[in-house]
Parts: sequence; C-alpha cells; structure tokens
Amino acid sequence: MEVVLLGTGAADGWPNPFCGCASCRTVLRRGENRAQTAALVDDVLLLDCGPEVPRAAVAAGRSLAGVRHLLLTHAHPDHVGPLALLIRSWAGCGETLDVVGPAEALDLCRDWVGPDDPVRWVPVTSGDEVRVGDYDVRVLPAAHRVMRDGDSVLYEVAGREGRKLLWATDTGPLPASVLDLVRGARYDAVFLEETFGDLADHDADHLDLRTFPRALAALREAGAVVDRTDVIAVHLGHHNPPDLPDRLRPWGVRVVPDGAVVVLGQAPAREECPRRTLVLGGARAGKSTHAQRLLVDRDDVTYLATGAAVDGDAEWAARIAEHRASRPASWRTVETDDVAAALRVATVPVLVDCLGTWLTRRIDARGAWSDESCWVTVQSDVEDLLGAWRAATVPVVAVSNEVGSGVVPATASGRRFRDLLGRLNAAVAAESESVVLVVAGRPVPLR
Repeated sequence: MEVVLLGTGAADGWPNPFCGCASCRTVLRRGENRAQTAALVDDVLLLDCGPEVPRAAVAAGRSLAGVRHLLLTHAHPDHVGPLALLIRSWAGCGETLDVVGPAEALDLCRDWVGPDDPVRWVPVTSGDEVRVGDYDVRVLPAAHRVMRDGDSVLYEVAGREGRKLLWATDTGPLPASVLDLVRGARYDAVFLEETFGDLADHDADHLDLRTFPRALAALREAGAVVDRTDVIAVHLGHHNPPDLPDRLRPWGVRVVPDGAVVVLGQAPAREECPRRTLVLGGARAGKSTHAQRLLVDRDDVTYLATGAAVDGDAEWAARIAEHRASRPASWRTVETDDVAAALRVATVPVLVDCLGTWLTRRIDARGAWSDESCWVTVQSDVEDLLGAWRAATVPVVAVSNEVGSGVVPATASGRRFRDLLGRLNAAVAAESESVVLVVAGRPVPLR
C-alpha cells in the first residue's frame, strides 16, 4: 500500500495565513506549508477530502481520476469539501464512487452530486466493517464530536499483501474501548493527530504534546503500534513548536511534509534511542520538563527523586509537590539518594532528578561540609554512581544543574561544591550517548 499525504495540517493549516505568532512566522519563513489533513491510498482511496484536497493532489503530482472510494471521518468542513464531488462530475467520471462515512458527513455531500452521477452512499457507525474494492475497512470510534457523540470515526484500512494502517484524525485521548478494538493489530502505519502542541487549554477532542505520547504509549501497550510501525503525526496546528520533529523523534514518531509518500512495509529504520542521557541547565531553565518529555511515551518509568523533604520549609515542599504533579500517573516515584543501587537493579527506564541535589545529600551524609577530610568519601560515592550509570542496561536520563556560569561562591564549601558538581557533570557526560543543555526552555544538543 502506498499512501500520499496530501495534507498534514489542522483545519487552519500551518502556518495559519491570518496569524503572526512566532510558530507561524518561522515556518512561513522556511517556506513550509501544511494543508488540511488528507491522504490518497494507492491512487484509488481517499481518506478525508477537505476543500484543499483537489489542488493538493495536483501539487503532489497526483491525479484523482482513479479514486473509487472516499472515506470521511466526520462532518467538520476541513474534512468534507463537497465541491470535489461536483468537480468530479464535470470530468465525466463514469466509474462508481463509494462515499463512506457517518450519516452527517454524507448529508453534506448529497446535494453536490447530480442525479445520474455514479455515487454509492455508505453510511457507517463505529463498529461497522465494510468492503470497498480491494480494501477491508473497520470503523472505530473517535474521541471527537461535531454535534453529537458518535458522529466522528477513525478508520482501519487493510489492503494488499496484508498491509494495514490506522487513520486516527481527529481524536482526543483514546478510550479503553478503542484500545480493546485495536489490541494486537500490529499496524504497518499509524497516522495520529497532534493538533495543539504546547497548548494545554483546549477541548478534549484533540491531542497535544502532553496527551499525544500517552496515546502512543497506550497503542504500544495494546500491541497496535510495534517496532515496525511507522508512526506519523498529522493534523498539525500552529500551537506546535517549529522544532516539532525534534520533539517527536525520541518517541519514534515522524513529521513529514505535505506530498510525502509512505509505503507500508518500508518504514525507515527507527533511530536508536540513547541509553544514557544527561540533561543540564540552570535554575528554572526547563531541564526537568525536557527530561520528562524524553520518556513521557513510556508508562513504566521509575522516577528517582533525590530531594528529601525538609521540615518547616514550605517553599521546598511546594517545589516537590509541583514536580510530583507534573509526572504521569503511571510512573513510579522513589525518593532516595542511593541512586547507584537503584540503577543497578533497574529493569525499566529511569529518570534521576537531580544530580545536584543528590550530591548535596551525599555531602550532608558524609559530614563533608565541616570536615575537609570527608571529601574523599564523597568522591567514592561519585565513583559508585558513575559505575552504575556506565553499567545501566535500560534507558536512563539524569538531570543536573549547570553551575559553572554563575558568580564564584563566597565560601570555600560553596566553591568546593561547585567544582565537584562540575566534575561530576563532566564525568557523567563522558559516559552518556546524549548530552543536552537546556537554556530558556530550549534544548541545545551537545552530543
């Protein structure tokens, strides 16, 4: 099966032609343009057909003359452009066109078809299975609505040589009922919507960069997405950052331009994710947020919180509470300063936050602040940590403070701590496949 992405944008595209936000201005300057999301399968089957689709096909160098099947997901106008049916009739196409979709979407099209046009209307609801041409189509419920619950659907399309795709736009987080229906599907390709990027305040019938990886994790857990599955983000809007491909890459997700051709069964090899990643940054630079993003598509993460609660320190307690609230509910939190022991027995991904706090607690435990002779024992703790980090067999991410760019501490112990943490960061970086410096919320790869 060959899939041509005629559009990968949200309803208003990306960039929005009326918008002057930084995201829109950046992609406009690059010459990027994402039209409303739609796809052409094997030149005979259309997945959605908004008003921009006919010209998008021409721009992609494709003819729609051979289209015999049109699958509409719902009645929103960026997915149903009925003028296309009238244009088709002017070309005198004599072959029957199957128009498949929820009743409301079909109703928008009926008046655009002449009485003698060879069109077969196929109203469907979630749970239906239909055969169109050489394709078996299974209709799945979408977490999306136009006017009523159930008036929007997703499609599973199975075609030649047993290849199978999931067309999942538009939808919010997938409910358990949908995951049960796709359990064990092992799709060759999944086209999953990611409309709102970093915008969190929106209706629940679309995904963003918080909910998208959780939906992906659920599909992986259900066996719908497997190692060979080509996962492509679609329905992209201007609330996404211009560096979206970099944001999605750690989760094994691609962003492709309009007109891209995807051949099922020929997914590009996934980049091997680094086993060890060090994330550095200054205070409130966003280093913890970035570290969590690297693993947020996993349900089985152990979060090693190295900062202990301090009696009577309300501000520190509020920081800890804020960190706890930011983690996915499925992650397991372990509050410990014995990071080396936790790494040695880890069988699932681990996030350590942070090494600066860990070092502080080890200095406290060794009494090294007041006794200079104890620094050698702190150094032995550092060596123990490095050995466990080096030997890790699961993905591990550590957060640490970048302290070398500030003022020189006023005390001898402060200077000693700064120097020791700097050396610790350098040693951990030397044992890491990936090192990232986060500055003003922007990750800058160092390796």
